[in-house]
Amino acid sequence: MKKLLFFTALISLFSLHSCIVSKKIVYVKDMKEGVAYPTVAAAPIRIQQNDRLSITVSSKNPELAAPFNLDIGNYGIDPDGQANIRGGQSNNTFLVDTDGRIDYPIIGSLSVEGLTIDGVRDLIWENLVSKKLIAEPIVKVELINVKITMMGEVRSVGILDIPDTRVTLLDALARSGGLTSNAVPSKVSVIREENGVRKMYMNDVESTNLFNSPTFFLQQNDIVYVHPKGPIPSAREDNTIRYLGLFTGVASMIISILILIR
Repeated sequence: MKKLLFFTALISLFSLHSCIVSKKIVYVKDMKEGVAYPTVAAAPIRIQQNDRLSITVSSKNPELAAPFNLDIGNYGIDPDGQANIRGGQSNNTFLVDTDGRIDYPIIGSLSVEGLTIDGVRDLIWENLVSKKLIAEPIVKVELINVKITMMGEVRSVGILDIPDTRVTLLDALARSGGLTSNAVPSKVSVIREENGVRKMYMNDVESTNLFNSPTFFLQQNDIVYVHPKGPIPSAREDNTIRYLGLFTGVASMIISILILIR
């Protein structure tokens, strides 16, 4: 009888421990040491509507490049053809409108939707040279609004601002605090807009198959949604369940120990 009570107390202790310690999720747990796992090549990011581009033009002759790097109202052209800078703040950011175009100083409207960053750079360079605006321009283009939306069973739901354009799904999950204990690791979906329509890709972050996913490398405006195991309890319900389990475990353990020592 005492042995039975001892095992009952032991089971109660393990139950109490399970209430306190949540199950840990192991990412790519089937990955083996020393084995090479090829990763799908990162697709080049293509410009979308509402993207913001930082475009800077430089030249051996700074006066020629100045009109393309300052607000158009802050410069003029002298009778001898030289730029006359009147001062003002830098205004190198361009919004891609709903038609997929940007309004670039002097050159005019340019269609950039669907182009890569290098494609936008080449487009501006060709316009500057073909219109004889600058003979040997140096054009720098950056995408400055790479945002990833994190939803579902991550510890920090919200929008991630990515300082560079190369970010993986694992990077994004880590920046969001990882998965919650209610998450389904095999159901981490990425919703992506492609050619005007949205498509969902499902990922298993516990499997090395993740490296071959087309959404292993995320792109601007991707939505990451981690599916829950079941209905998500409210904060009050979650605390009630935790305290009830804790109380039941402690009470069961104390009663078993009292009976055992008598």
